[in-house]
Amino acid sequence: MNTNPTEDVAQLGRVFAAVADPTRRAIVARLAEGTATVSEIARPFEMSLPAVSKHLKVLEAAGLLRREVVGRVHHCYADLEPLRAAENWLHERNAFWDRKLDALGEFLDGD
Repeated sequence: MNTNPTEDVAQLGRVFAAVADPTRRAIVARLAEGTATVSEIARPFEMSLPAVSKHLKVLEAAGLLRREVVGRVHHCYADLEPLRAAENWLHERNAFWDRKLDALGEFLDGD
């Protein structure tokens, strides 16, 4: 992530918002397997290419997708680093609450 905490929080919000949608999660999962064109990404979904394109733009804004244009063909690649950053954030929150709940348990047990 960034050295700017405000931007880190904003980026984290974009990542969580992007993967909140099942279509976008499916697209990320597909791209994690390898590069695909927009048409290849759109094929399994019952929606228009413009609708798929909107999903791709959300993923790009979250940093989860990179696009390379060759002629008129858009090749899409997954960038999973923002997901790793989100996972790290979740682990940090989990560790924080584990410590707090352990301390509460000790307090209630009278230790």
